[in-house]
Amino acid sequence: MPLTLRFFSNVSRLAQILRCHGRFFLNLPFLHDRAMILPPPNHNVNRKAKARAKARAKAKSKPSSKSEAESTPRSTSMTQAKPQTDSKVLTPEEQLASAIQLLHEIVQASARQILIDPDARPTTKMVYTNGVTLWMLILQRLGGGKTLKEVISQVLTHDRHLLPDNKRVRENTLSENSAAYARGRQRLPLDTIHRFSECVCNYLGEISEPILGCQRIFILDGTTITLPPTPALRAAYPPAPNQYGESVWPVAMLMVANEMQSGCALLPQVDPMYGEHNASEAEQARRIVKQLPAHSIVMADSNFGIYSVAYHSTQSQHDFLFRLTQSRFKPLRRRAELIDQGPTHKTYRLVWKPSSKDRKTNPDLPTETSLEVLLHEVEISPELTLYLVTNLDLDGISAASLYQRRYDVEFDIRDLKVTLDTENIRAKSVEMFRKELYTSVIAYNLVAQFRRQAAKLAKIKPRRLSFKDVWTTLKDRLLLQPACSVEQWLERYAEALYRASQKKHPQRKSPRSYPRKAHPRRPKSTKFEKSLRRKKKPDAEPSPAVEPT
Repeated sequence: MPLTLRFFSNVSRLAQILRCHGRFFLNLPFLHDRAMILPPPNHNVNRKAKARAKARAKAKSKPSSKSEAESTPRSTSMTQAKPQTDSKVLTPEEQLASAIQLLHEIVQASARQILIDPDARPTTKMVYTNGVTLWMLILQRLGGGKTLKEVISQVLTHDRHLLPDNKRVRENTLSENSAAYARGRQRLPLDTIHRFSECVCNYLGEISEPILGCQRIFILDGTTITLPPTPALRAAYPPAPNQYGESVWPVAMLMVANEMQSGCALLPQVDPMYGEHNASEAEQARRIVKQLPAHSIVMADSNFGIYSVAYHSTQSQHDFLFRLTQSRFKPLRRRAELIDQGPTHKTYRLVWKPSSKDRKTNPDLPTETSLEVLLHEVEISPELTLYLVTNLDLDGISAASLYQRRYDVEFDIRDLKVTLDTENIRAKSVEMFRKELYTSVIAYNLVAQFRRQAAKLAKIKPRRLSFKDVWTTLKDRLLLQPACSVEQWLERYAEALYRASQKKHPQRKSPRSYPRKAHPRRPKSTKFEKSLRRKKKPDAEPSPAVEPT
């Protein structure tokens, strides 16, 4: 059996189960969002179905050809007598074929040819093949950035069956030294990881639940990651400069696109933040919108509220909802037509054309190009007014209510960078940094999909569940458990799913004493705080004026 199947199965500890029961492949926490077929822990299986399966197995095992000839008509007549009942019971071969077919749909193996084969090794002495190494990379990120020795210890303790046939594996004498695994990580092609990650992430984005008709909303945002100060990383991702020169840490800029309902993330765009070859957020957005599922909705903050991002979104057959800065909104409003007005909102219709600055920064824009859009001016509070531009047929209040969900991507970035510790990737080369980053996104999506299934069990929205608590449940109750039988695993999985469905965020009747933020503000130095206190002190009271006599 290709290690691709075993790789997918081990996300939920299903390697051995898949060899005999391919239908359980459909229960993996990140592969599908259809009706789950997991039975409860004390599920009673149909006795007649079990008896028929046992009779077929017994008939196949008989060496006499006469017995086989006699058993075949009986099974055929049974099928004709009860076609509906027997059609629900698939043989292990049929179940495995169904699982393989689903796997091909997910990774599009016929088009991409992602080759992860345990037999593809130059010698039988090799243990860390491409498939094993890829799974261990994801285990590192699922563990919150485990070291090489920690993940080797976990595999030898819990996932030994994942390793290929080898004398040291059979005799339990395989060394826990990390040198061989480190060489396997370097040997694994970056293109294989990229294509594999792209297939998994794109599939999860496509099965996300639509929110506006048949459309899914993807939120764009940018973030940065600091890397170890090695010469290779400093050359590829230059550190931040200031008036005294360059700082120490290389900085990589990421552009992420997360599905609004589930938080599923597509593969981010990675570019240097500084230096001669740095890229703007608008340029990264133009590339990442091409990865979105067809006819999606792109939502982003005011950094993306420019003509070029809106134009390339429509060219990729997506709708958009962007926030505008006040300085950009006012010139557009002067050329727009007021079509709707309420106590707290105004809506304008506009044929949006690129300005001279837009054409200067984006020379690839066509000469005759324009977009029919709606401008919304919504007063949220006396201190805050929201300026929006969209090609969706929404009124101002609905557009503002939808845009309030944009901040969800900040929590997704926090879960990826802080909870899974992606911001502390210890790779020392550019290629290894990208490998760990891509597998970090896969690990994040596995937890997000497990949270989605737990939310479906609890009949709530996925974001009502705590990502960190669901991640802890997935680790403790599935990944770090010893081997067990099929029945025990089903009970364990159902129990883990139930426990994860209880990890809800509290419904507070009154707001917190402090606002919830994705990135808490870092404490400043005492000197800086003293300077702020001096500024806040009121000026000395002026001496009373002397009345003229």
